Amino acid sequence: PTLSRDQATERVQAAGGKVTGSVSKKTSYVVVGENPGSKADKAETLGVTILDEAALLALIALLPSP
Repeated sequence: PTLSRDQATERVQAAGGKVTGSVSKKTSYVVVGENPGSKADKAETLGVTILDEAALLALIALLPSP
């Protein structure tokens, strides 16, 4: 991974997204690193889309600037 958690948070927020510390039915995406943990498991159970860093950056690139 090339982004730290803080850098990823900044990019998501700059694109108009909201970053939270928990996963729920209202969560749109969960971004995972090399060793996904229980939040990734919960996201999968809830049917939330799981992204890696490359997918996150690609998604942000497709969004219009806020």
